[in-house]
Amino acid sequence: MDAVSEPWGARTPYGPGEQWPVRVDQHLAAGVSAEDVDRWVRTAAVLHSNGDGIDIAVKDDRIVGVRGRADDRVNHGRLDPKDTYGWQANGSPDRLTTPLVRRDGQLTESTWDEAMSLITQRGKDLLDEHGPSSIGFYTSGQLFAEEYYTLAAIAHGAIGTNHVDGNTRLCTATAAAALKESFACDGQPASYTDVDHADVIALFGHNVAETQAVLWTRILDRLAGPNPPAILCVDPRDTPVAKAATIHLAPLPGTNVALMNGILHEIIENDWVDHEYVGNYTIGYDDLSTMVADYSPERVGEICGVPAEQIRATARLLGNAERLLCTVLQGFYQSHQATAAAVQVNNINLIRGMLGKPGAGVLQMNGQPTAENTRECGADGDLTAFRNWANDSHVQDLAELWNLDVSQIPHYAPPTHLMQMMRYVETGTIRLLWVSATNPAVSLPDLDRVRSILSQDRLLLVVQDAFLTETASLADVVLPAAIWGEKTGTFTNADRTVHLSEQAVEPPGEARSDLDIFLDFARRMDFRDKDGKAFPPWHDPESAFEAWKRASAGRPCDYTGLSYAKLRSVSGIQWPCTWDRPDGTERLYADGKFFAHPDYCESYGRDLITGAPTEPVEYRAANPDGKAMIKAAEYLPPHEPPGEDFPFRLITGRTIYHFHTRTKTARAPQLQRAAPEVWVEISTADAERLGIGNGEMTEIRSARGIVHARARVGGIRDGVLFVPFHYGYWDAGEAGHRAANELTPTDWDPVSKQPLFKTAAATIHRIDGGAR
Repeated sequence: MDAVSEPWGARTPYGPGEQWPVRVDQHLAAGVSAEDVDRWVRTAAVLHSNGDGIDIAVKDDRIVGVRGRADDRVNHGRLDPKDTYGWQANGSPDRLTTPLVRRDGQLTESTWDEAMSLITQRGKDLLDEHGPSSIGFYTSGQLFAEEYYTLAAIAHGAIGTNHVDGNTRLCTATAAAALKESFACDGQPASYTDVDHADVIALFGHNVAETQAVLWTRILDRLAGPNPPAILCVDPRDTPVAKAATIHLAPLPGTNVALMNGILHEIIENDWVDHEYVGNYTIGYDDLSTMVADYSPERVGEICGVPAEQIRATARLLGNAERLLCTVLQGFYQSHQATAAAVQVNNINLIRGMLGKPGAGVLQMNGQPTAENTRECGADGDLTAFRNWANDSHVQDLAELWNLDVSQIPHYAPPTHLMQMMRYVETGTIRLLWVSATNPAVSLPDLDRVRSILSQDRLLLVVQDAFLTETASLADVVLPAAIWGEKTGTFTNADRTVHLSEQAVEPPGEARSDLDIFLDFARRMDFRDKDGKAFPPWHDPESAFEAWKRASAGRPCDYTGLSYAKLRSVSGIQWPCTWDRPDGTERLYADGKFFAHPDYCESYGRDLITGAPTEPVEYRAANPDGKAMIKAAEYLPPHEPPGEDFPFRLITGRTIYHFHTRTKTARAPQLQRAAPEVWVEISTADAERLGIGNGEMTEIRSARGIVHARARVGGIRDGVLFVPFHYGYWDAGEAGHRAANELTPTDWDPVSKQPLFKTAAATIHRIDGGAR
C-alpha cells in the first residue's frame, strides 16, 4: 500500500443503507512481516480527528508498524496516510529524553526534581503574591481524556484560575459554539454512519479528503456504489471534494454568512420547510424568515462572487433532499463571522427536519483527535462535563464532586480564551504559562507578536512536549513527554466515538506521560480537598478514567456505561453510554428532545454579532421548554478587506500529508517527502497577470510579515491565495520566512473566540532568480 500516491486506497463500493465493506490496510517497517510482530496493541489515530481504530505492531519493544482494525465502527480497517507512516516519529532520534532548564540564556539538561521544583516554587510564590490569575495553562487536542480531566481539576479546582484553554481554540472552538447556539450544548447530533444512508452530503468549508481521509474514503465508496449521494462542496479552492461534487460553490473568503442567508432565503421562499418539525421542536423560525428575506440570490451572488443560479441550484438540492447530512470545518470556523455562519448550517437541518434519523444530521467537525475531550473534560473554556459556568447549581455540583469549596472554582466571568490569555501574558498579568503538547510559536496568528510575548523575562514559560519545538526553544523549563503508543488513556473523536489507546512501548529516556507530570505537580504543590486529602485523588490512567466517569454522570457526555474492560472488547463506542444504553448512542436528538432545558443546558448562548452572553433570565423566558434554537444573523463585511496595497484575500489551511506544525509528520520520511516545503496557490488568471510561473519562488506579504513560497498555479478562485500553515522553522535550515502565520492578524470570532486565519489581506510577487 502506497498511502502517498493513493491516499484513499482502492474502492469498495456500497449502496444506501448497506454496511460499509471492510478493507484492512497495513504498513510495517522495511524487513518486518506480520509474522515477525511480537504483539499488536489497541489504539486509534492521533494525527487527525477521524478516530480510526488501529493496532500498533511491536517487535523487540519497538513500534514497527500499524494496521487498521476491521471491527472498528469508524474506519472498518482503513488507514489515513498519516496513520500509515506517522508512527515513525516515536522513534525519532531527536526526541526529548530529559528535562531542560534555561541557565544563562541557554537550555541545558536538568533533572526532574530540579525542573519540577523550579515550577512548583514559582507557582507557590505567584499564588502568594498575585493570586490564581497569575497562572495560565494552554493545552492541546492530542492528550487523553484522563489527562485533560486532571488538568481541569488542578487548574480550575486546586489553583482556581480562570486561564485555561486548549489549542482547540484554533481549530474547533466554533464547532462547540455553533452547537451551543443551536442546541444549548456541545455534542455532535449525527454519526459517521449517516454517510451510509444520506442522499445528499453537503460539506461547508470542509476539505474532508485531506483532513479526514478515511471519512472521504467512505464517501468515495458511496459515490462508486449504486444510488450515490449528491455532493455539495463550499470551498474557494478546487479540492478533491470540489472535483467530485455535484455542485461546487467557491465564495470569496469572509462572505459565508451572506451565502448561507441566500441559500436559506431560497429554501424558505420555495417552502422546502418541515413546518411540523419546526413548530414542535424549535424556536426562532420567524426571525430567520424575516432576516433572510433580504438575501436574494442576486444580492448574495454579488457579495460572494458566485452566480445567482448556483445559489438557487444549491437550495434546490438541499431543499429536496430526503436524507441530508451536513458537515462543517475550518473554511467556516476560521473565517469571518465564524459561529454565525456555522449556525446557519444547523438552521438548514432544523428547518428541513433533518436530525436524529439515518442519513439526516449535522457534523460540526473537529480538527484534532481528542478535541472533543478537551471540551468535555473542561481543559478549555468549558466547565467539566458540559456544565454551565453561568448556572450556580452546576458549579456547586462540581465543587461537591471535587470536595472543594464552591468559591474555589472561578465562575465570576466567562473563562479566559487563548487570545485574551496571550494579552494577559503580554501585560504581565499571567506570569507562569504552562504549554502542553502544542506549538503556539508556529500555530498562532501574528507570529512576530507571539514570539515577543513568549520571550518576556518576567514570564516563566513551561513547555511539555516530545520534541524541541519552536515554542520549547523559547521556554524556561522543558518537560519531556511521552506520546501516543507510550502511555494509556481514552480519546473521543468527532462523532463521539470513544476508543482506548493502550501503551505499546516505553517512552524514551526519562520522558513521562502528561498524566504523571500533572499529578507530580499536584503532589509537589500539596493540593488538598476540604477533608485534607490529596487532590486530585486519582493516581493512574484507569483511576482517572473512573473519576471522569463520575464527573460525567447524568450529563450529556455520560461515560458511566464505559470501562477499560469494555473498550478492550468493543472497538469504539459512542457517548452517551449508560447502563440503560450499554452500546452507546448513534445519534442525538432522535426523539426531538434536546439538552437545552434552562436547568440542564451547557450554555445560555450569545449574540451572534457581538458575542454578548445571554442572561439566564432571558434564556428562561425565551426557551422554557428547552427546544432547539434557530438563530438568524446579518452579514457584515470582513475587518480587513483587500485594498490597493494588499489586493488578495489570504487563507491558510492543511495538506493531507502533514498535521499541525509537522512536529511528528515531518519526522516520517514518506510524509515529509510528499510535502517538503511550503507553497502558495494562486489562480491561473492572477498568476498570468503577475508573471508568476508554476514552481517559481514568490514573496507573499501582509501588513504583519512576509512568507517566501513556491507558486502552485491553478486550483483556486481568482483573488484568493492559499498557504498551508504547517511549516515553521525547526528544520528550516537556510530557508526563512516560511510560517504562514507571519501573515495572519490578531482577530477572532466574537462568539467562539476562534482566531481568524482566513481573512488577511495580502499581496504577492515573483522573486527574481527564484532565490529565497
